Amino acid sequence: MVLNRKVLSAIASLPILLVATACAPEPEAGGDGTPPAGQPVSGGGQKVAISGAGASFPAPLFQRWFDAYNRQVDPNVQVSYQSIGSGAGLEQYIKDTVDFGASEAPITDSADRLKSFKDTHDYDPIQVPMTGGFISFSYNLPGIDDQQLKLSRTTYCGIVMGKITKWSDPAIAADNPDLTIPDLPVTFAHRSDGSGTTFVFTNHIQTVCPDWTAGAGTSVDWPVGVGGQGNEGVAAAIQQNEGAIGYLSYAYAALNDIDSALIQNKAGTFIAPSPEAAGKALLDEPVPDDFALLVPDPSGPDSYPIVGLAWVMIYRDYEDDAKWQAMRKVFEWSLGAEGKKVAEELLYVPIPDALVERIKKEFDTVNAK
Repeated sequence: MVLNRKVLSAIASLPILLVATACAPEPEAGGDGTPPAGQPVSGGGQKVAISGAGASFPAPLFQRWFDAYNRQVDPNVQVSYQSIGSGAGLEQYIKDTVDFGASEAPITDSADRLKSFKDTHDYDPIQVPMTGGFISFSYNLPGIDDQQLKLSRTTYCGIVMGKITKWSDPAIAADNPDLTIPDLPVTFAHRSDGSGTTFVFTNHIQTVCPDWTAGAGTSVDWPVGVGGQGNEGVAAAIQQNEGAIGYLSYAYAALNDIDSALIQNKAGTFIAPSPEAAGKALLDEPVPDDFALLVPDPSGPDSYPIVGLAWVMIYRDYEDDAKWQAMRKVFEWSLGAEGKKVAEELLYVPIPDALVERIKKEFDTVNAK
């Protein structure tokens, strides 16, 4: 996979294990125990611990954001984030065991989860997008380098549904007349846990594959393939099996140096995964009042076809005002200029300024005591 030096440097600075807490060591204090000069403190120097859980898709970005905020902005604010999958994160959010949840599937898309939340909390949830991203078809094919493989819509539908089982299949050869592809079995790798990445992926597959019967959701009954826990598990399954192909948040494909295909969009163009192409697919669309924007098959000629947002879910009522104010500052910093730089370095799609202003107004509706 060919990445520029800036991206490689940013990715290399990530911890290997993204399931760990996203907090940095506290900077050395002065002789009186105060933080170093120039470092703002929160709440009169009181430490604030914030917990979140959910989607693995934005975990590399969250890790960098929360670490940078702790190091560069306020050493007294520590945010821990568990990369446990969107489904599990939404369940923890509903049960009020975290300060925020995160998902690539809006909670409003699930009638059962929305009802569970309203039954527990007696109000509607707040979901706001923090970043956009895109999902790659990533593969392990000896002799085929990054972005050499092309997959038409008919071909990748056939792979996902188990109709194409060998890399020597005529459909793959027709897409790639100039490549010599090894004659290996096709092993399709998918998520085994409840996953927002799966929601975005299957929402697209359901839209473009006429014979797809498994539906769209955070978890589906896959007709074929091997499962992995989290984006991390799918990445490992691809790396460990020659002939494997699966769907990944592109940030994970880049992080693990896994090759990714050019895939055909609605306009018929073969598009490489990139933040620019994903941004064209996402950011030209009108965002509804509840922020639950879904774009299962963007129509632009230069749009990457498998895209989605990652939302954080927060509560309308917090018992601890200091915690809410600290959390709000973390999110607003992440959505601001410094946070956008990090998002771009890690190959995510930053939220545009006009939408950030809407998000800030939504934050104003939170009640804290």
